[in-house]
Amino acid sequence: MRWGVEPLCAVLTKHGIPISPSTYYEWVNRRPSARALRDEQVTELIRAERASSKLVAGLGSRKMWLRLRGKGHDVARCTIERLYRANGWEGAQYGRKPRTTIPDKQAQRAADLVNRDFDPVAPNRLWVADFTYVPTWLGMVYVAFVIDAFSRRVIGWRAATSMTTSLVLDALEHAMFTRAQEGITDLTGLVAHSDAGSQGEINRSSQHLDMEVLDDEKAAGRGSCAASEDALARPVGFPAAG
Repeated sequence: MRWGVEPLCAVLTKHGIPISPSTYYEWVNRRPSARALRDEQVTELIRAERASSKLVAGLGSRKMWLRLRGKGHDVARCTIERLYRANGWEGAQYGRKPRTTIPDKQAQRAADLVNRDFDPVAPNRLWVADFTYVPTWLGMVYVAFVIDAFSRRVIGWRAATSMTTSLVLDALEHAMFTRAQEGITDLTGLVAHSDAGSQGEINRSSQHLDMEVLDDEKAAGRGSCAASEDALARPVGFPAAG
């Protein structure tokens, strides 16, 4: 040190910060507290986990706490959160939410045969199709699904890493396969309803059942996005069958 402890303490005391040399030496020679030692151990555990892979480095405090607990480390969640703040660590931040419904103003729309009436009297009268996205550690996953509006049962679904026409078509074909496995092959009169979206020619997908399964008088309708969401969000109020 360029300056001795006593002169420094004298200057600090003169400026209103009274610190005696004995106080300084006591602080220097004081052993770390049990909490400080524990924090150092846990910090090293977290640092080692974060260095193990980019995937783990993107974990937030809650998932890191679960990971350490799963490996047998008895540590409180609040401790992990506090050490994350102290070290400036954060979990992976997802970008803006992707748009799963992009209106196509130029596409020819089929008539909306549903007219917000999502209370069919029997199974296979109305299927509602939609898709959403699921953020994962490895990227975004898009899931298309088909629900029978009578039972609110998911009868067809598919997942992919991009929004394509085949994603929705595969979900519809899965729904038809599900019914075929149940011995139902005649879907005459079925209306397949979706929102008015377009992702890479997905507009034509809502006509798929009409072209290959239904008769010409029962075109698959496309209504408002709010209408489709209303059908999917309503609680189950019908028998489980169907």
